[in-house]
Amino acid sequence: MDFGKLREEYPNFIYNDYKITDLNDKLVIEYNFEIENLAKFNPRIEILKKEFNFKNINSKMVKNIVFNIGMIESISYFKATCSPHFCIKCGKLDSFQENWFKKLFYLGLGEFRYINNIEVKKEGLVEFISMGEKIEVEENQSASSGIIIPVGGGKDSNVTLDLLKDYKKDSLVFLIGSKNVSLDCAKEAGYTDNQIIEIKRIIDKNLLDLNKKGFLNGHTPFSAIVAFISYLVSYLLDKKYIALSNEDSANESNVEGDNINHQYSKTIEFENDFREYANKYLKAKVEYFSMLRPISELQIAMLFSKIEKYHKIFKSCNVGSKSEPWVWCCDCPKCLFVFIILSPFLYKQRIIDIFGEDLFEKENLLKTFIELCGYSENKPFECVGTYDEIRFAVTKTIQNLELQKEELPYLLKYYKDNFELSNENLLKFYNENNNVPEEFEKILKNKLRENC
Repeated sequence: MDFGKLREEYPNFIYNDYKITDLNDKLVIEYNFEIENLAKFNPRIEILKKEFNFKNINSKMVKNIVFNIGMIESISYFKATCSPHFCIKCGKLDSFQENWFKKLFYLGLGEFRYINNIEVKKEGLVEFISMGEKIEVEENQSASSGIIIPVGGGKDSNVTLDLLKDYKKDSLVFLIGSKNVSLDCAKEAGYTDNQIIEIKRIIDKNLLDLNKKGFLNGHTPFSAIVAFISYLVSYLLDKKYIALSNEDSANESNVEGDNINHQYSKTIEFENDFREYANKYLKAKVEYFSMLRPISELQIAMLFSKIEKYHKIFKSCNVGSKSEPWVWCCDCPKCLFVFIILSPFLYKQRIIDIFGEDLFEKENLLKTFIELCGYSENKPFECVGTYDEIRFAVTKTIQNLELQKEELPYLLKYYKDNFELSNENLLKFYNENNNVPEEFEKILKNKLRENC
């Protein structure tokens, strides 16, 4: 459907209310959104209680964080029509907050705008109109300790679990929309059931109906949802740190010459913005950072290659995640990227044992391979590494095979025949522009020294 016509026909998106309910087995947060004259939505977030002792859920602190989670949750519903007016009936934003959310909506929907051919400036995408009262909160003064580690089931969060294994006693694993793979990774790391906090996010079916009817649809900044919900859980359970597993490579745009990033809410820019926003408006004294921010996907692959206990468990394929059990589809950009980035360290038989086949022999992946290597117009819209580190991984694997006097598989032979080999050593990379607390950064640096 046409972006301009939808905005004319449906000018008002309304954030009506939110509700927090404490049930025996879970906390339920329900939101009330509306596209005026089109549809109403009641998405839910459920936090399984298990044996956890939560703080008072009716406090102003909790209500304020829940209100802000709603601002992020709303993006999935707002995008159906991109209504120019976003009316807030259950809270109030000041000018700083309005600008903060305008930036997140705009850059977090960057891929969505690109795929749907939407041309609009940041200031023109949405206007926030506050019609409710501001929730005033004071800074939390209670002591906190320990770490919450969000785990998605891929290699990155498993590396973080391994790096922080000595902090396990006072840590929790955080799973959102958890699959068995994520749960299996947490348990393989030694976390017991009462150290694993599970979050369910229930999408309103009315949105799915709009998607089927052809209303606007596309990628939203999921990692921003993780940021705000994990912040709430950290406050409720008195945890001091949230240790993400976002790497330096997440900062590279998917579109040449434009700031269109599939994983914007995984970037250092968003991380810094969220830390500033949380300190200024959420005030729970929870420190949000990424354990892997100083290093690249290539270095993460190097570290992961040494942690064999996760090799048969981990999964990253978004196509395969729709299957039960979660599988590697072996035909998408994500599968090929993970195969490439691990290949300098695990090729040949060990990586084939993981995927079930040799992706370097698949001629149908040539176009994707060229895109990943940076010899096409755009990078695939997936969480993949930078062009430089992909080229390095390909080059290193070619050199390893040639040293062993083995024949090159199809994709590697194509690369050698058509492109230049990389002459950089990217395994020594380290970005000092990070927020990793000093005690944790020492662990990361020591691990790099051991493996380089």
